[in-house]
Amino acid sequence: MGQRFSEDGNEASPGEDVRAANGVESGGALTGLESFDSIDDIIADACRRFADKPAFSCLGHTLTYRDIDRLANQFAAWIQHETDLEPGDRIAIQLPNVLQFPVAVFGALRAGLVIVNTNPLYTEREMRHQFQDSGVTAVVVLANMAHKLEKVLDQTDIRHVYVTEMGDLHPWPRRTVINSVVRHVKKLVPAYSLPRATSLRRVLAKGDKQPVSVAAGRGDDVAALQYTGGTTGVAKGAMLTHRNLIANMLQTQQLLGDTLIDGSETIIAPLPCYHIYTFTVNCLFAMTTGQHNVLIPNPRDIAGFIKTLSRTPFSVFVGLNTLFNALCQRDDFKGIDFSQLKLTISGGMALTPTAAKRWQETTGCGIVEGYGLTETSPIALVNPPRAPRIGTIGRPVAGTEVRVVDDAGASVPAGESGELCIRGPQVMKGYWNRPADTAAMLDDDGWLRTGDMARIEPDGYVKIVDRKKDMILVSGFNVYPNEIEEVVAGHPDVLEAAAVGIPDNEAGEAIKLFVVARNDGLDPQALRQWCKKELTGYKVPKYVELRDELPKSNVGKVLRRELRDEKSATAEASPNVS
Repeated sequence: MGQRFSEDGNEASPGEDVRAANGVESGGALTGLESFDSIDDIIADACRRFADKPAFSCLGHTLTYRDIDRLANQFAAWIQHETDLEPGDRIAIQLPNVLQFPVAVFGALRAGLVIVNTNPLYTEREMRHQFQDSGVTAVVVLANMAHKLEKVLDQTDIRHVYVTEMGDLHPWPRRTVINSVVRHVKKLVPAYSLPRATSLRRVLAKGDKQPVSVAAGRGDDVAALQYTGGTTGVAKGAMLTHRNLIANMLQTQQLLGDTLIDGSETIIAPLPCYHIYTFTVNCLFAMTTGQHNVLIPNPRDIAGFIKTLSRTPFSVFVGLNTLFNALCQRDDFKGIDFSQLKLTISGGMALTPTAAKRWQETTGCGIVEGYGLTETSPIALVNPPRAPRIGTIGRPVAGTEVRVVDDAGASVPAGESGELCIRGPQVMKGYWNRPADTAAMLDDDGWLRTGDMARIEPDGYVKIVDRKKDMILVSGFNVYPNEIEEVVAGHPDVLEAAAVGIPDNEAGEAIKLFVVARNDGLDPQALRQWCKKELTGYKVPKYVELRDELPKSNVGKVLRRELRDEKSATAEASPNVS
């Protein structure tokens, strides 16, 4: 790890230019991909090797690898003996970070089903679209969200419903206490009526008495339909095959192999498991290497989250920019013992140098930033842990090629910006039932157009400039919000910032900056003056609006589109300082 590789996969000498003449940057050779045919093969192997090691913990209870294997068998047995579900059928897993999540996923895969990861916070409209589009015929749902499922169930093909409560996999009497508090004290379970539903506890109990015949998909069979966020249109299901996901597990392992010790690390998982980032890193990669995953059901409860961290010595933390910022503001977080923390991984959104610096100062651990998409399973590029470069997304992982192209699809020279394209074994099979969308995203040679503007530096490190659709055109000049936000985040009175383009009669588009301040002393005009010292004139925001908070996705990614679409986006301008 931390080595540089040439096009043929051999280690390159320090300082050697490994970029090919055609502008393609390669991550070198990937090994071991042909050793496993299905995800179940690799998970079952891990459960044998690490049987008595802790696999997942949540709310103070831990399941070992042996426990996960046994419970997954029970769920698979129920599917095979008590239902009409067949291999290839889709099952929605609509759960937060609870112990039931890995059990349901691995059990369903063992029975040959296709996983459809579903956000438990979805609205009825979003649930209806995803369930109808994917054609799911079964669902595992947390009781807290069952009332929403009730309202859309008759509009779907779902005929098998499994309901579970927060504490269902905890031992008695703690199970009863957790479920009673959630239901009766916090009143988080609205009334619902699902006469056809079966409790997951009953499913597992009955499955315990029945044999399992492993029917897992293989190779290019679809393992998961992972829906995109829908921020640029209707949410689409990326078809991720067993080979795609196994490749990404192995690519991660090859990158981190000499940083993490198999069966010895404790990894904090605050981001939701239904998101592709955590699904691959925590539920798949960490399982294959025998690591202990600590699931955080509600990271928005920062105080509760920090209490868990203070009781749990951990060596790996997986997060994103907004979470790093939020934690580093807290005195109780600063008091945690970080002596065992050896690796922090950032993904999901751009990491700002300011957030990285604060995290390093607070924890003593640097952040390794990676990059990927739902369509790439998701990891495509990562900063080498021993040679990270803040402000870049690193270099391609093993078996992966990247290039940067212009609007005509031609590669651009090193140092110039263009659209980032990716090719590798982790790239999706296509979009579910959407051939036109697939063709627009994925060409016949396997190159995936990411929609992100980037440039490849002469030494092969890649820097994301911004989303292609987020680019702002000011008087004919391209302005990338990421650059503005990085500069503004360095202001001592700024906590968070987001820049968007809004219509402007004179310039075509004008830059509007939304800011969350650290204190009441931040003056918008003074901030614009500060920007003028760091940015050329056309990049200085014309409008500045202070906010108590910025709109974010379920994983904490700032939603620029929502800010652009607000009716208030034409707020009164600050005085011109150009």
